[in-house]
Amino acid sequence: MTTDTEHLGTFVAVDEMPRRGQLRLFVDAFFDNKLSVLGLILVLAAIFVALGADWIAPYDPNAQHLMTARLKPPSAEFWLGTDQYGRDLLSRIIHGTRVSLAVGVISVVVATTFGVVLGAIAAYCGGLVDDIIMRLMDILLAFPGLILAIGILAVLGPSVVNVIAVIAVVSIPQVARVTRSAVLGQKEEEYVQAATVIGLSAGKKLFKHILLNCLAPITVQSTLLVAWAILTETALSFLGLGVRPPTPTWGSILFEGKDYILLGIWWMSVFPGLAIMLTMLGINFLGDGLRDALDPKVRED
Repeated sequence: MTTDTEHLGTFVAVDEMPRRGQLRLFVDAFFDNKLSVLGLILVLAAIFVALGADWIAPYDPNAQHLMTARLKPPSAEFWLGTDQYGRDLLSRIIHGTRVSLAVGVISVVVATTFGVVLGAIAAYCGGLVDDIIMRLMDILLAFPGLILAIGILAVLGPSVVNVIAVIAVVSIPQVARVTRSAVLGQKEEEYVQAATVIGLSAGKKLFKHILLNCLAPITVQSTLLVAWAILTETALSFLGLGVRPPTPTWGSILFEGKDYILLGIWWMSVFPGLAIMLTMLGINFLGDGLRDALDPKVRED
């Protein structure tokens, strides 16, 4: 006579069998999309630059040469020119990559952690718990993200930690809503009912079984949120509410260059703008590629 545990084990074993095949389908679908591969290359390049900034940058990003190299155009000595203090623009953009990526990734990791927990609990518990959590998320979503971030930073003051915290708080509702939707679609599946029959606790069912089958939409949403977080950090730095100078960020470099672009000093705005554009394109291409590769309907088409 078979037990309920054996029945669940059989179900899980059958469900686990095609995982290698699914992984192969995902990899093939991802690399068949040229834009996905391009996005992956751009993102990896940005990560490489961020991690190796100390070795790649030709100069100290904060070293000033007021008397000898102020507002120099791109040349063999300064490839991307210099700013109003004679600082090498290439070195500042390279080090700005580290700050912008760190803020974007860390804030999204924090937002994803809290958003997944809140969204999963809301969907699984339902009722009053669901209403309370999701109404709180709705309140945060009622404010434009950038405006809410500006308001909070105006109170807390600009710093790296505060920028990360603010972007994370503003991003939590988006992750929570995606997680809630995914969990609602999974919690009535047969494997969840089988887990209930054998007496697994709610926590084990939710965090060890249901959420594992919700990773695809959560991963895609988190990837795309990184691009939004970097843009938000750039906007906050441009407005003077981001990372404190002289630490270089893409937004602060753009802010310093805005007063000079009409004077023909275009490199202070164009090059950091290109860095932002390429990084955003890479992350968005990567996110779209992950979404398509993880969607069975798209793979079949």
